Order: sequence, then structure tokens, then C-alpha cells
Amino acid sequence: MLVSTKGRYALKVMIDLAQHNDGEYVVLMDIARRQDISEKYLEGIISQLSRSGMLDAQRGRGGGYRLSRNPEEYTVGEIIRQTEGPLAPVACLKNDDNDCPRAADCLTLPLWEELDRRMNDYLDGITLSDLLVGNV
Repeated sequence: MLVSTKGRYALKVMIDLAQHNDGEYVVLMDIARRQDISEKYLEGIISQLSRSGMLDAQRGRGGGYRLSRNPEEYTVGEIIRQTEGPLAPVACLKNDDNDCPRAADCLTLPLWEELDRRMNDYLDGITLSDLLVGNV
């Protein structure tokens, strides 16, 4: 698993919004400036996070983005999966149903399944609140 720029930036956006979680909407331009990320690139990431329900969005004057839940209710795994898709270490584990015709005879499958479980458990065990206080 390699987390792309999109996934890393999504996590940065969510941390930024958690840091500025005072009930007010945060303008995309301010997030882009603070995180030193192109506003144009962030538009797509923010749009995806908003469509998923992770963010509240408001258009127009006084609009922007804010978290739709408390920071302790978001996990790193959830955020990365929302932008990256499954975090599976091998292709055969990307779907819930492993339809590989050789799965029954694959001696390495248990290794990959355990790695997948551990990665997801680890990332799902860390919240935005944990990152904010350095509890990782």
C-alpha cells in the first residue's frame, strides 16, 4: 500500500479543520495557504470529503468547510480509505470477496490477510484528536 498525495493531503485538510474547529466555516483558500497546497488541487479533495458526509459545506459569503463530526469521531483509516479506496496490500484483498481462483491453494494469502488486518486496525485506531495532541 502506498498512500498517494491525495490521501496525505486529505488527512492534512482534516487536521487543519480539526485545529480550527470552532463551529465556523473555514475558507478553502486559508487551508491551502496554511498547508502550502494548491487551492485547485484541494478543491477535488474537499469535494470528495464533502460528498461523503465527512465535511459540511456552505456556499457564498461566510461559507467554507467544517467538520461534520467531532475530531475524535474520525479515524485516519476512514479518511485515507475515503480518498484512496481500500488499503489492501495485494490486489486479491481489495474487495470483500476474494474471487481469486487460486485462493484456496495460496500459501501466502494468510500473510497478506493478516497484514491487511493489522494495517486497517492500526489506522482505524488513530483519530484526528490523537494526531492533534501527538498521541500516536
